[in-house]
Amino acid sequence: MIDYSKLNPIVVNMPPSGIRRFFDLAATREGVVSLGVGEPDFPTPLAVRQEAIKVIEECKLKYTSNQGLIELRQEICHYVKRRFDLDYTVDNCLLTIGGSEAVDIAFRTILQPGDEVIVLTPGYVSYEPCVLMAQGTPVCVELREEDGFRLTKERLAAAITSKTKAILMNFPGNPTGGVMTYEDYAQIVPLIQEHDLYVVSDEIYAELTYEGNHASIANFPEIKEKVILINGFSKGFSMTGWRLGYILADQKMIKLLNKVHQYAIMCAPTISQYAAIVALTKCDEEVVKMRESFKERRDFLVKSLNDIGLKTAYPKGAFYVFPNITCSGLTSEEFCERLLEEQNVACVPGTAFGKEGEGFIRISYAYSLEQIKKAVERIGAFLHDLENHK
Repeated sequence: MIDYSKLNPIVVNMPPSGIRRFFDLAATREGVVSLGVGEPDFPTPLAVRQEAIKVIEECKLKYTSNQGLIELRQEICHYVKRRFDLDYTVDNCLLTIGGSEAVDIAFRTILQPGDEVIVLTPGYVSYEPCVLMAQGTPVCVELREEDGFRLTKERLAAAITSKTKAILMNFPGNPTGGVMTYEDYAQIVPLIQEHDLYVVSDEIYAELTYEGNHASIANFPEIKEKVILINGFSKGFSMTGWRLGYILADQKMIKLLNKVHQYAIMCAPTISQYAAIVALTKCDEEVVKMRESFKERRDFLVKSLNDIGLKTAYPKGAFYVFPNITCSGLTSEEFCERLLEEQNVACVPGTAFGKEGEGFIRISYAYSLEQIKKAVERIGAFLHDLENHK
């Protein structure tokens, strides 16, 4: 018999993903309207799929270099320059297995045991575990509804200690849809510089910014060499299953990150790398259409949820809303469990993204308007029944 007490206690004691738990529950039921998973419902652009087929037919299927195809790294540098005014070269770029691997290897590279990492919550479910598995100590800073789920200078300053090594940011944010503007970043950059912090900036939703242009913390030259910028193809290009992300960072940092990557992974998927070149060079129109559709869905969903009594702020990025459900008198877990049981609608409790998510649920609008409308009707009926039974 295995003595599990002798295994890695960090892993043994780590809870499973709260997102997947509700997704798996929904999968056991018929007729469920599931708004739980953050995956675009659009097909991958046709030109990308055609390129992948061509790569298979031409049998270009061998390993690439550990760092990734130089042609793709060049196109990534061109892309971030024209889209976000960021200057990087191929030596500043590393291809990864999605943004998730990028987060993992960033912390395995920069952290020593006991280093503190400021993690913004509510936040994506993998962030704290990645810090813990790298033997770091996550220090949670709450993003508040009244601040538009942005990071303020005051809240950051209060969390910094002599042990703080890094800050992990995700804007546009999952699950809140919060966005930081250039002016917002300008307020916190002096603190980051003063305390010589690394910044791991997950910008996977950069293409899904709805008001104005996406701003990056890497736009500030005074801290750029300490920024590990993460992005990828899953959300903006509807390429979730292609598992391709990238890191942009100082050249010396890329060499260190690549050590972890080459021993753990070898290289990102070759087919995906070739296909991503086409995504960056030929798919601007498809990206715009997807963004416009998401914005239309967002506008409908926010208005509809407010109309039925759930206080919901307008998210300025990503494809999630984060309604306040305290009016129901239920906890986030109770709300989602009963909504699934009584109305066959699957959402994710806010507590899946940290204890600071209590009182909220996450609803993804990466689904058709038809599904969203059906879900809103059922949520309205659920709230009506709750009110009648008070």
